[in-house]
Amino acid sequence: MPVRIRYKERYQGSVTPSALNTETDILNLGDYPDDYILEGQISLQNLASGDTVVLRVYIAVDGVNRVKSDEITLSGPVAVPVVRIPATTLAYNAKPRITATQTSGTLRSIPYSFIVQVMEVI
Repeated sequence: MPVRIRYKERYQGSVTPSALNTETDILNLGDYPDDYILEGQISLQNLASGDTVVLRVYIAVDGVNRVKSDEITLSGPVAVPVVRIPATTLAYNAKPRITATQTSGTLRSIPYSFIVQVMEVI
């Protein structure tokens, strides 16, 4: 059965945590009409010495309960500041959530860019 991209959505912007040790959504998606591909980038270019950020990815493998699927902790300044979230094919009800928690330093803006490509059977 052939599959093609039905449509795409872009999510770009930046988030700044409201306080240290506060998990802040970068991306928080619900259900889609069909399976989809998610990929994107998060820039930690603004981190300075003494700043630490924890990035987490959650996925609802069962379509209901989100569980942590990835986590990375980075301290500034970061030599290669763009963290890539590789293209991942997800079930229509995977409900991905990507968060940032700044655990030390001065609160910083975290730019991001994501693309969702929703598939369909033709």
